[in-house]
Amino acid sequence: MTVDQALILAVLAAAIVMFLWGRWRHDMVALGALLACLGLGLVPAEEAFAGFGHPAVITVAAVLVLSRGLQTSGAVDMLARTILPSKGGPMLAVGSLTVLAALLSGFMNNVGALALLMPVALQVAAQQNLPAGKVLMPLSFGSILGGMTTLIGTPPNLIVSGFRRGVAGDGFAMFDFTPVGLAVAATGILFIVLIGRHLVPARERAGAEGFETSAYLTEARVTEGGNADGRMLGEIETALEEGQGQAQVVGLIRNEVRIPAPHRFHRILPGDILVIEAEPEGLATALSSLGLKLEEAVETVPEDEEAADEEAVVDRPSPEDGGESRKKSRKDNGSDDTALVELAVLPASALAGYSASDIRLRTRYGLNLLAVSRQGGRSIARLRTLPIREGDVLLMQGPPESISEFASHYGCVPLAERALRLPDRRRAITAGALLAAAIAAAAFDLFPAAVAFTAAVLASMALRTVPPRSAYGAVDWSVIVLLAALIPVAGAMESTGAADLIARVLMDTLAQGNTVIGLVLILVVTMTLSDFMNNAATAAVMCPIAIGTAAQLGVNADPFLMGVAVGASCAFLTPIGHQNNTLILGPGGFRFGDYWKLGLPVEAIVLAVGVPLILLVWPL
Repeated sequence: MTVDQALILAVLAAAIVMFLWGRWRHDMVALGALLACLGLGLVPAEEAFAGFGHPAVITVAAVLVLSRGLQTSGAVDMLARTILPSKGGPMLAVGSLTVLAALLSGFMNNVGALALLMPVALQVAAQQNLPAGKVLMPLSFGSILGGMTTLIGTPPNLIVSGFRRGVAGDGFAMFDFTPVGLAVAATGILFIVLIGRHLVPARERAGAEGFETSAYLTEARVTEGGNADGRMLGEIETALEEGQGQAQVVGLIRNEVRIPAPHRFHRILPGDILVIEAEPEGLATALSSLGLKLEEAVETVPEDEEAADEEAVVDRPSPEDGGESRKKSRKDNGSDDTALVELAVLPASALAGYSASDIRLRTRYGLNLLAVSRQGGRSIARLRTLPIREGDVLLMQGPPESISEFASHYGCVPLAERALRLPDRRRAITAGALLAAAIAAAAFDLFPAAVAFTAAVLASMALRTVPPRSAYGAVDWSVIVLLAALIPVAGAMESTGAADLIARVLMDTLAQGNTVIGLVLILVVTMTLSDFMNNAATAAVMCPIAIGTAAQLGVNADPFLMGVAVGASCAFLTPIGHQNNTLILGPGGFRFGDYWKLGLPVEAIVLAVGVPLILLVWPL
């Protein structure tokens, strides 16, 4: 063993210990390892930050942005509503939800896919009278399994492809992972749905999350040609009851005349306004399923507000710029860079007793009051004229700066984000089309994956499926820094011969020259590491070892790299190995030791199915 080999192995061992300890964030540990390699002369200074320009890092960032477009546009909500059954037993409900999670995870960030489907999973659990964890753990495992099916499904696949490019001159293509990944995912999901879900411990939720509100009361206009157009009110109420979200029609407004208790045989016409009471999570579902538009989200301003904009109806201190500059700001900001925020009206708020019309909410602040959540009953007033009370929760839409100014001025406090997604069919179709175009361009080798997905990001920003201001916020920069820092470290393992040294030890002492045993070892070691440390870091550490193992055996490196890709995507034993497992820890009420009961059989299935398929699809 040379001095350089000893040094890089010491750095790597220290990094793994820090990853497992968890005292520092993964990106901090990765940066520390990179700087240590620089200080020891193992990585040339001019190559220290080359990882930030690596195609895998660029592609991961681009996929995260495109995933945000699918989330905010409501594209996933539309897909979930189409695929998920409204009736059926627990097996059908859990199975369809898990399959949908796996499908989404193949083409978007799997953490984002889980976050999108978690509210649906909690509703399914309530409908089926199941503990939340009985639905959440299969959902999490399904999303992890789905990520291994395509190049962009999970960061480890992109890292493995990058290392393959260094060995063979070309990386893995978009669907090179599919034959093995799809079979492993399908087998794993089949086991989870039929047998494994019974192994999930039944736990109570660890505690309520965030601020609980009652149902929203909101107004939605019936669009011409929408699902509600021409239907009886009773049919609409039935559709809402059968949907995943909890919602009901409590009133009808036609030609500015309110009908507080409309008969179920009323035929709904275009332009009618339905007064809907819905739980926060069910609001988007109710709107999307019926093709409704929030009445207060329309950009038109009532004539009485325009006429009286210059005079303040409410005698309160106003910001120094006055109403005119706010009105100008509303026009300058436009409606693209908007946020949805819940504001709680504090006791002694200056807003109490006044309505949105009273304070000229639109013309003075450029904001829309979309809905009101109120404890203790309903009001028969129109939403824009509804007197606001202390303790109300307001769903506001508008530029973030304007919402902050309004909240500060009127004594409101923003609640924890609920990620409410109001559906927009045009944006949803556009977001899906851009992602599909990027996948097609990469799959048919029209452009490299990094170029194809970056171009799709630019198009999504131009078409406002992801507002430019939100694009940078969609990127998980800790993951980007982690990948960019570890790529030069992994390169040092190869250049110093440390990876070949580890591979030689593994082959001589354990595999004893047997290629099948060598592949099993690579897969098992990778799965074990990924259960305790970040999967991208695991892939970066194991790829050089896999390449060295193939070189020691004198065989093709592809099956060993594919073994790393599969193993790095299979973190099922602990809540810390994958972000998805961590995400369900609280809502599912799980303990650290609850995961292995289902995770261990799933990892055994991955090993039993994965090794023969890898050898079949990627011969030695």
